[in-house]
Amino acid sequence: MTGPVIVGFDGSESSRQALAWAEQEAVMREAPLHLLHALPRWSPDVLLVPEPVGWEVEAEKTAREQLEQAAAQTRSCRPHLDVTSEIALDRAEDALVHAAEGAQLLVVGSRGRGGFTELLLGSVSRHVAARSPCPVAVFRRPTTGGHRMVVVGVSGQPGQESLLEFAFQEAALRGAGLRAVHAWTHPGRIEPWTVGSGVYDAETAGQEEEVLLAEILGGWRGRFPDVELVQQVVREHPAKALAEASAEADVVVVGASHGATRALLGLGSTAHAVLHHARAPVIVVRG
Repeated sequence: MTGPVIVGFDGSESSRQALAWAEQEAVMREAPLHLLHALPRWSPDVLLVPEPVGWEVEAEKTAREQLEQAAAQTRSCRPHLDVTSEIALDRAEDALVHAAEGAQLLVVGSRGRGGFTELLLGSVSRHVAARSPCPVAVFRRPTTGGHRMVVVGVSGQPGQESLLEFAFQEAALRGAGLRAVHAWTHPGRIEPWTVGSGVYDAETAGQEEEVLLAEILGGWRGRFPDVELVQQVVREHPAKALAEASAEADVVVVGASHGATRALLGLGSTAHAVLHHARAPVIVVRG
């Protein structure tokens, strides 16, 4: 992996927690850490309200003080870490997506300064996770960690090669095991003569899903022989299965949907739900 680890910082408690986690990620990846503070132009909530005199100058001064203080504290705690910082005069989601070009990981908190406390996921983190050219880690709550386990959601659909490669690399990087979770809710392959009655063999369907997961992961075992792989097939909604598995994970890796099935700002319903309810940091990987 190459490129820096970038973290969005706006002085909020959520961004401070994300920064602390990003520091660890940068050290582990032997990568530089770049702090980005986005400062958008005046955008009044009430129509025709003019920009207060000196607002932009004062806002930039405050932002720079917060950013420099955070960067200095990081350098003090981790003197061997290459730390840089930047103020971008743009909307946060646009600035972060632009900065993510060439980065190996973009880290954001779940909710910034302007977020409503009752919302589990802010609009910036949601937009960035859907649009970033590099994997995005959304840090929502402090975790105890130490599980030495990476969880990845495997849908069984084509186009998950980038997701699986990233998940195996993450497990290898962390010296952790990899739990591949494949959840299914459909009735399996129904024989023509059973369609009318709605009868199907759930046990057989589950066995077929296990075979499917084994086939998907077969080649990856050879590429990453040192990663302990755990295959988990459950008859459950994928988001619920991943949220439950996150309780014993250091990080959860999910894919963003694409094409005609894309929903909820490009994330897909499963990734969107996992970002809201996972108990560990979630990394979203686009194809």
